[in-house]
Amino acid sequence: MKGKTSLISQQMSVQRNRLAILAILSLGLSVAIVGQAVLLADAVQRIFVQGEALSSVVALLGALLAVMAVRSLLSYGNGRIGLNMAATAKRNMRSALLQNMIHASIPSAIRGQAGEKVSIALDAVDEADSYFSQYMPRMIEVSMIPVLILIVVFTQHANSGFIMLCTAPFIPLFMILAGLKTKNKSEEKYAQLAEFSGTFLNAVRGLVTLKIFGQARRQQQEIERSSMGYRDATMSILRIAFTNTFMLETIVMLSIGIVALELAIQLLIYKSITFHTAFLILLLVPEYYSLFKNTGTAFHTGRTSMGAIRKVEQMMVETDGKSQGLKEEQEGTRSGESRLDTIVMPPSIGLDHIRFRYLPDSFELCTPSITIGQGQNVAIVGKSGSGKTTLLHLIAGLLRPDSGEILVNGNLISQFAESEWFERMSYITQHPYIFAGTLAENIAIGTGRDVSRAEIERAASEAGLADLAAQLEHGYDTLVGEGGRGLSGGEQQRLALARAFLKRPSLILFDEPTVGLDLYTERILQKSLNTLAQGATMITVAHRLYTIQHADNILFMDNGVLVGSGRHDELLKTLPQYAEMIQVQREGGLA
Repeated sequence: MKGKTSLISQQMSVQRNRLAILAILSLGLSVAIVGQAVLLADAVQRIFVQGEALSSVVALLGALLAVMAVRSLLSYGNGRIGLNMAATAKRNMRSALLQNMIHASIPSAIRGQAGEKVSIALDAVDEADSYFSQYMPRMIEVSMIPVLILIVVFTQHANSGFIMLCTAPFIPLFMILAGLKTKNKSEEKYAQLAEFSGTFLNAVRGLVTLKIFGQARRQQQEIERSSMGYRDATMSILRIAFTNTFMLETIVMLSIGIVALELAIQLLIYKSITFHTAFLILLLVPEYYSLFKNTGTAFHTGRTSMGAIRKVEQMMVETDGKSQGLKEEQEGTRSGESRLDTIVMPPSIGLDHIRFRYLPDSFELCTPSITIGQGQNVAIVGKSGSGKTTLLHLIAGLLRPDSGEILVNGNLISQFAESEWFERMSYITQHPYIFAGTLAENIAIGTGRDVSRAEIERAASEAGLADLAAQLEHGYDTLVGEGGRGLSGGEQQRLALARAFLKRPSLILFDEPTVGLDLYTERILQKSLNTLAQGATMITVAHRLYTIQHADNILFMDNGVLVGSGRHDELLKTLPQYAEMIQVQREGGLA
């Protein structure tokens, strides 16, 4: 994240107090580990070497049990703080990710697969748990406990201290080598998971279509291929983990064996150390290496978590740049007085030599300089694939032009805050999205304010939806959308119109809202459209002649180029392509 701290650094900064507590508990844990070893060595020395009675060491054993209890409590405390850190970090990251999605621009929001975004917001964030709950506590412990153990060992027997000091670096060195490979594999795993999630969600959404066209088996094979890719990536990480564990265990056993051999030689052959010293060191050595070994395991899981966090970070970078741009636009709006509430509504829309491409060497949309007047009813027409919907997306602000400007009453649309612009506009697509909820809730989503039931019912009535609500068992409280009552194409369009009636926008955009509907339903919707358009600028992607011929202005698109504009009678005389399209409609009975 250029110019910013990383996501991990941000979370660590938020949890400085917990990190300080972890450091204090780890320091106490190191003292408890050494104290336990000293007391246990004293107890064994007095009972088995000096032959003292058990009753004479009761106090010593009591102190040993107390130290062991304190050590257990400190270890538990470290674990609990790690879990709390993980829970807080996951909550913060998921909240930040969702906030970025909410405040991202529309072009950024519609980019990418929904399944991939869900996978990152859920699975990748959950995978970050290990970094905060295991990796960080172990790293703090390993920075304190081995140091104190080494100090004690050096004071007791310098040779053992040198052996421990020389062999210990092999463990972190191997951890680093394995960790780097794990991080790369982890990023690969989450790329595979995102692909699998997107493929699976697309298949579920389009299952009926796949069955109708006999492609269900083919899609099943595609899901299986994607699933196998994710499995292979996961297994490669596990392979590294098992290899890592085996090598760590080998290094630890050899290191402990070398120290034990040296102590045996000094104790039995050279008799240069006492049993108490040798036994104390033998108690501390496994603690020393086991801590490194456990840290190695935590390091592996931590690097896996870092791969997941990296995917979250990448997604936040993609949306954050857009949201930062929006913030700058809003700041510019405040300083430049370019606010929508200072502009006369309904607006005029100006297209100043717009150019747009989805991808290099792909379809290009071009327009000359043209103005849509205030309160006009404008139709965009042309053959399928000529760029009508793309032009509507550009006017709506769902896409940004590569060059040229879109103007609102002579002001650049980029000067207005996106949220403020969408408050004044309604965009009704061919297939409005119906959310899982009641009919009333789906209508009320059309406005950002609290609305009464009376307002909802009035909007439904104006959109021709009242008869449907009266037929339903629970009226406006009937569940619709996924898991509820299905709605026909005409009913979905009326619901979308009810949202617009509730909102009362100044700019209304329609993308062939009546396509595929029977003539009777289309006439009813057209009547509602005309009522809604009073006092608003309306731009419609149209296909029916009776809709086109009454428009104040008609924009004719041909292969991505706005080749002409004017009223119906004018275009019939001046634009052969338009006249040909109208003739085809008349011959086909679509007039």
